[in-house]
Formats: sequence, C-alpha cells, structure tokens
Amino acid sequence: MTDQAVDTSGPAKAAGTEGPSSTVPPQFFGRDRELKELRADIERAGLDTLAGRKAARARVLLIAGRPGSGRTALAGELTRRLLSTGDHPDGLFRARLTDPGGAPVPTERTARELLDQLGVTGPPGADGDELSEMVREALTERRALLLLDDAVDAEQVDPLLPDNPDCLVVATSEGPLTGIPGVRPCTIGGLDAGSAVRLLARIIGQVRITVDPRTAETLAEECAGLPAALVMVGGWLAAHPMASVADVTKQLRELPDDTEQSTGARPLARAFRLVHDSLPSTAARILRLLALAPAGLADAHTASALAGCSVSAAQTTLDDFVALGLLRTNGADQPQYEVPGCLAPLLRALLADRDRPTEIQLARARMLERTVRLLQSCRAVTDPKGSPARGKLAGLPRSLRFPNPDAAAEWLRIHRPALLASARLAVEDGELDTLARRLVAALVRALAVHQGTEAAAPELYGLHGLVLAVAERRGLPRERAAALLNLADLDARTGRTQEALTRYRAALDAGRAAKDPYATGRAMESVGGAYAELGDFQRASDWYGRALAQRLTQGERADEARLYGRLGAVHTYAGRYGEALRNWRAAAAGYRRLGDVPAQARALSEAARVQEYAGRPQESLHTCQEAVEWARRAGDVRLQAALELRLADTLDRLGDSAAARLHRGLADRLLGEEGAACEIRSAVSEN
Repeated sequence: MTDQAVDTSGPAKAAGTEGPSSTVPPQFFGRDRELKELRADIERAGLDTLAGRKAARARVLLIAGRPGSGRTALAGELTRRLLSTGDHPDGLFRARLTDPGGAPVPTERTARELLDQLGVTGPPGADGDELSEMVREALTERRALLLLDDAVDAEQVDPLLPDNPDCLVVATSEGPLTGIPGVRPCTIGGLDAGSAVRLLARIIGQVRITVDPRTAETLAEECAGLPAALVMVGGWLAAHPMASVADVTKQLRELPDDTEQSTGARPLARAFRLVHDSLPSTAARILRLLALAPAGLADAHTASALAGCSVSAAQTTLDDFVALGLLRTNGADQPQYEVPGCLAPLLRALLADRDRPTEIQLARARMLERTVRLLQSCRAVTDPKGSPARGKLAGLPRSLRFPNPDAAAEWLRIHRPALLASARLAVEDGELDTLARRLVAALVRALAVHQGTEAAAPELYGLHGLVLAVAERRGLPRERAAALLNLADLDARTGRTQEALTRYRAALDAGRAAKDPYATGRAMESVGGAYAELGDFQRASDWYGRALAQRLTQGERADEARLYGRLGAVHTYAGRYGEALRNWRAAAAGYRRLGDVPAQARALSEAARVQEYAGRPQESLHTCQEAVEWARRAGDVRLQAALELRLADTLDRLGDSAAARLHRGLADRLLGEEGAACEIRSAVSEN
C-alpha cells in the first residue's frame, strides 16, 4: 500500500515547546491515495440516490482498520482538509462510540455529547431515541461534518445520521458497517516501508536511520507498519540515545508472541511490552494502573492517587509516557492525558496479570477518595470567607485547593467527562459503594453550585439514577426515597408527569419503609402536585390533605401554611369555592403567625380572587384592600402594584370606574418608582 500516513501527535508536545527530538510538533504525511479515494467517494452517487436528485440523508465515509493502524488520524486529517475548503462552514462535531473498556457507548450518551457541542440542551431523563432525533433536527439546517470514531456496529451510527445531504459523516471502525446503505469502506493497514521509516526519522532524527537504512525498514516490518507500534518503538529509541535501530529490532524479535492476541495485533502487543518492560518498576506500575482511569482520561492527581506517589512525580511520569507514545495529551495549562484506545485492552490485561486484586482495589479506592476531596474543595471555594467549609478547605494540602471559584469552575468543566465516568464506574464496581455514594453526592453539589441546577439537570438526572442503583442494591430505603424524589422532580419539570407520579408513589413507599417523616410528607405533597398537573383535582386535594394532616401532627407551621395554599388552589380549579376560600384564609392565618407578611398578602389576594369567582364582588373588594395593606406593610412594591391593578378590575366590575382609574394610576406610579429604584441600584453596583 502506498502513500500512507500517520499523525505523530501521540508522542509530540505542542508546537513551540522545548525538549528532545521526540517532542516535535505533530505532522501528518502520506496516505495520499486513501485521501483521494475518500474525497472522490463524497461525489459518488449512492445506490439509493436517483439520478439528478440528492440523497435524503448525509453521506457516510467509513475508514476501517485494526486498532493502531491510524484510522482516527486519517479521519482527523480528512475532516481538517474538508473544513479548509469551506464546504462545511458549520464546523466539525465528533464523538467516540466505544468506551476504553471496549463496551459500546449508549446512544443516549453519544447524543448528549453531540448536543453539547451543538449548543443544544437535551432534557434530563430523555432516552436515546429522543436525543438522537434532537441531534438530527439540530443538523437539519447546517452544513457540518460529523466524525463518529470507533463504531462497533451500524446500530450506533444509523440513529445519528442527519437527514440532510449537506452534512457529511466520517466514521471509523474495525470492520464494515453492514446495514447502512451506500457505505463503501476505505480499509487501511500498516504503513509502507518508506512512510514508516520517515515516521521513525521524525521521532529519533535522521542520523540513526541514515547509518543503517535497511535495518530501519526491517524494524518497520517487525511493527507491521502499524503507526502506534512505530511511535512507541521510536519513543523508546529517543529515550535510549545510545541504542541503535538494530538493537531495538533484535529485542522486538526476541519477545514471545502473545498467543491470545490475533496475528494482526501481535506486533502492537510486542512493541507495547518492549516499552513497558523497559520502564522502572514504579513507572511501569503507574502505567498499568492507568487502565483504571475513568473514560481513559487522567491527570497528575489521578496518577498520584492510583500509585500513591506525589503529584509532581506523577506529572513527570505522565509527560515521560507521552514522549514514549503511551499517552496523548491536550497540552493545556491543566493537562489531561488520554490512554490511546488501541493500548487500553493491553493495559487491562497486563494489570490483571501483574498486580494483585487487593492492590488494584486499593488503588481504585485512593483514586475515588482523591476525586471526592477535589470535588469538595471545588464546591467549598464558592462559600463565603470565614464559613466552616472554607475553614476545612484551608486545612487541605495546597495541591487540593483552588485559588478562586473561577479556577474551580474551569477545572470542573474540563474534567466533567472523566468525573461522570468515574461516578458510573464506581457504582458499576459494586465493591466500593460507600465511596461511590460520597463521590456522587460531591459531584452533585459541585455541579449545582457552579452550573446551577437547571443547566446541570441532565447530568444530575444520571447521578440521581446512580444513587438509586446503589440504594436498591444495598437495601437503603432512605437513600432510595431521596433519589426517587429527585428523579421525579426532574421528570415533572420536563413534562413527564405520569413518570413523575410513578416515582413519587415509589418514593412514598420507600419513605414509609425508612420511617422518614420528611420523605413521606414530601412524597405525599408531590403526588398531590402531580395529580393537579394531570387535572385530577379530587385526587390532588386528597393527597394534599394527607400531607397536611402529617404536618399538623408535627407542628411544621411553614409547611402547613403552604399546604393550605395548595389545597386552596386545587379547590379553586375544581370550582369548589367554599373549600377554596376556607383554605386560603387558613393559609393567610398561618403566614401571619409565622410573620411572613408578603406571603400573607398573596394568600389574601388569592382569597379575593376566589370570592370574585364565587360572585361576591363586595367581599372580594374588602379582602383585596386588606391584601394591599399587608403588601404595603411588607414593602413589596411589585406585589402592591399587582394588587392595586386587581383592585381596579374589581371596582370596574362594580361600576366605580373613577376609583378604578385612581388605583391603576397608583399601580403605575409604584411600578415607575420601582423601576427607577432598580436603575439607581444597578448604577450604584456598577460603580
């Protein structure tokens, strides 16, 4: 195969950095024939396309090859060149379809990742079908590229294909994607000898190639031309400047083949074993433990916790791994390191072979504990100075502290995929449930404080689902009730009222099993709210009444007043005005005893509305005047203005238009004064 290429970004650092020859900027070269074929395939008429008519869906270009062959690098170079033409001005969106553990990524997760890149928020709790439809809809009017990396089968790709021929999908996989019409795979293998030797020269310099060019070609053959193997062997040579190309070729030949590997995968496995076995024992152990890194992503803290070493030592070791082609890095100020997908199964097998299960579990526990502490620090830095949380934060090691809330928010944004993966893996593990619960709780709090509960709702939904899984596995009814309530609230907020009702009822059962009065009361009230949303006011009033009875026995006055108001509202909707009026009066009395004057005014205004509905305008007028007075005492100008307008409407219906005009004028003046006050406060705050 000729004109083949590789992206050498694996072991390379960012352009402009100093270091050995193995840290030169990334470069892509060769593969010209494959790139030409792929470009030509874009214009080729599909089998399902009528002459002179565009296809109904986006064209799919498939690059097929075994792990380590450079298929992802080729896809990246193709999309880069396509973007440079201007034919796809809406940019590139990409997602990986296989977890580092080898499991297919669920469509729901892939679709959410793409929606985030598209700037679209998927509703919490939505399934894969709904979210993939949102992806297709978001791409309907765009001329964009979609890169779907490491697809397992067509079922992963097909739901995401845009119904828009102006979009183009580039997919990579190990084999064909049977089931998607019109896809002709571009199958790649190892690099030809010339390209492979140029790659080695790029990493180790031309001198060692020039003195023995034939051996360099032999080394390329030993690596089967696989770019990933060549990069690791080149990294090893760069780290051993006294070794010759012949030395490393001999060592590779002497390594026994792993008979559990397929024939085509053995060269990559041999190259990996060569590099691993040449590492100092501590570094080799850190490398193996990176198989535990969530989503294949690690940073210095992750490696430090896994190995039980200092953060600075872990950082140096990770940078050494990048130079050896064992990791990729984003080169950011807070660098993250990624285990290449082709090496992940080799790392897992070596970890299982070389390390004891107890040591592996201890390393996993250390990693989770470190993550919990970082998340607690991330949240605590947002608390006021002098608060207990900030006091605890001051006692943490400097490496676990954030200088300010902005730095903490940025850390959370960068590490969010790894943190969410860490939570999923901790729950799936099943042996560290206490740590898993602490991790999920800390992540929920950090997301809520930095993103807000509305913006973080999709992530929170998944996290509450993890809490529910642990609670059900461990038989923890209190935690089960809390998780069900949180999930049901999110369901209700997104319009899935029937699903919310089912979960609220389950939460009620769990709360009763835990003998938790708060959970049971909250669940009963929420069941009532769900029935009210569904328009079943009889059942709503029944459940609100049950919740109120429980609150009355416990003397929870604020909850009592609120529930009286809820009952007043559903009785109003049902046209039972007598019951509604009694409950709104009870709510107003409750708020008066609590000293909550604005709430008392609002309750009285609702009572006035009920009296008006009941055909008692004079009583409504009197109650509304009472509400206005309480709003004035509370200093709530907006509420007072709103009540003045309601009072004016009532006077109009009573035929007193002059008095109505006076109250409308008063409302206008109140709102004008409020607006002026807001402008003054805004100007003061800006200065």
